Amino acid sequence: MPSAVKKTISLPPDLARAAEQIAQAEGKTLSGVVQDALRHARAVRLRTELVALQGYWTQKAKERGVLTEEDLDRYLQA
Repeated sequence: MPSAVKKTISLPPDLARAAEQIAQAEGKTLSGVVQDALRHARAVRLRTELVALQGYWTQKAKERGVLTEEDLDRYLQA
């Protein structure tokens, strides 16, 4: 099991209360709630980056007339 790295963070009072309430309601530690929130934020960021990349390459494909899998096969064989 990887070792934990201890960090000190500051939260505004309302956010600290909300995090403590979530921890109590879900039977988790405050650390667990923060870990879950960071994992979720990372997943959202990665998903957003993926959608942007897909949009970029979709546009590039359209510019080259690659609209279907058959078009892609022809393009790659050329």
